[in-house]
Amino acid sequence: MDRTAQLTARRTERELVYDPPRTKPSLHLRAARVLETNWTGTNTVPSRSLYPHQWSWDSAFIAIGLRHISPLRAQTELDTLLDAQWGDGRIPHIVFNPSVPLDAYFPSPDFWRSSTAGRAAGAPRTVQTSGIVQPPVHALAAWLVHCADPGLSRARGFLSRVYPRLAAWHRYLLHRRDLGGGGLASVVHPWEQGMDNSPAWDAPLSRITPAPARSFRRADLDHGAAEDRPTDLDYGRYVRLATDYRDRGYADGAGDFAVEDPAFNALLIASEHALARIAHELGATGTARHARAERLTAALVDRLWDPERGMFFCRDLRGGALIPERGVSGLIPLLLPGLPRDIAAALIRTASGPHFGLGDTTRLIPSYDLLGEAFDRHRYWRGPAWFNTSWLLERGLRMYGERERAGALREAVLELADTSDFAEYVDPYTGEACGATGFGWTAALALDLLHSDTSVSGTSVSDTSVSDTSVSGTSVMAGAAAKGGDQG
Repeated sequence: MDRTAQLTARRTERELVYDPPRTKPSLHLRAARVLETNWTGTNTVPSRSLYPHQWSWDSAFIAIGLRHISPLRAQTELDTLLDAQWGDGRIPHIVFNPSVPLDAYFPSPDFWRSSTAGRAAGAPRTVQTSGIVQPPVHALAAWLVHCADPGLSRARGFLSRVYPRLAAWHRYLLHRRDLGGGGLASVVHPWEQGMDNSPAWDAPLSRITPAPARSFRRADLDHGAAEDRPTDLDYGRYVRLATDYRDRGYADGAGDFAVEDPAFNALLIASEHALARIAHELGATGTARHARAERLTAALVDRLWDPERGMFFCRDLRGGALIPERGVSGLIPLLLPGLPRDIAAALIRTASGPHFGLGDTTRLIPSYDLLGEAFDRHRYWRGPAWFNTSWLLERGLRMYGERERAGALREAVLELADTSDFAEYVDPYTGEACGATGFGWTAALALDLLHSDTSVSGTSVSDTSVSDTSVSGTSVMAGAAAKGGDQG
């Protein structure tokens, strides 16, 4: 090569290295940047502005996406959360970052007083947390994180470390939270179910005397429009419930709010199946956990299924009846592998029918009935579409052979995550961004769908596209986890 050609080649190399990119970065790269921006060194916050601490089910969903770019960080995400587990087995819904000012988020650590008010329930002394819980996605996340890099997981003893903690978490829910006596776990606060402001809570909350407005200051309104957030009246009731629960030492069973929720229990069942796979990997059979998941599925159908309306509904244990509000929670059980076929078919019809309009009037699944009196396309969980619920429904549609619908939903999630700048939630009709942008689980679940093997159908959400040899191969000595076998 002559001197002129060498200089030209070097100039081209320099341009590639130093010039700004001429095209928009890929969705994968931008999703990874969101997770990097929200990473604290030990966990990922949902949003740097609105949610500056670690949230329980957010971290589980985030770990599912993180496994594609750093299985080690995904393991660390779950380890950090589980390090804040209480002695009674509960995983708190918030783990507070002590470097964040108290007034950055409400309710703050000085409201929950976990280390003192939660002492009898075994709250940790070295970290401040909330005293309530969130949906149990954690075992499912742990299994998928393991499958992303089984060699790393085994070398670090990841599953043997998390299995006893996850088993204790499930024991807490199945024993301390079976407040209806029918085998299902109950939530004792709307925040526990994750869909905080759902119209399904309106009737149970109407019995609650709200805390005085002067007794608290809402930090969420500093970062979001009031018309998109819960009302002051609802917030006052949330604060009253949390205050009463705290003042009872976080003891379960005596509160005025107790609801069996279909999504919460569906995620518990999916995680029981995942725990069975983890147990198998650690040298036990897993059969007891699979059997328990089947019993829970039967209880879910028996207690929460409404055949006339074609979906599951919440049960108000204090009022004694199903709550007649169609929320996305009632569709989430589609992710379960053991549903009767007629129920799965009914759920698919309901999701694509006039109440939710999936694939017709809406592209992502709305959080509430489009025809309901309380529907509001922008207000928190009263109509907007969320990415985590669409991710769960996409998995369910694919498992029950609805590949075309699942594919369309997958493409909609990816497109709207892209165009909304990874919004917290979106208008179900237009895809307009609502809430925070750069939201952790939106970026993480977009990453997961980008990496999904869409050629495979008929697999459950607890499966993964990697080979099952990670389950059926040589067992790993698991220390304390192996001693417990697959018993809860």
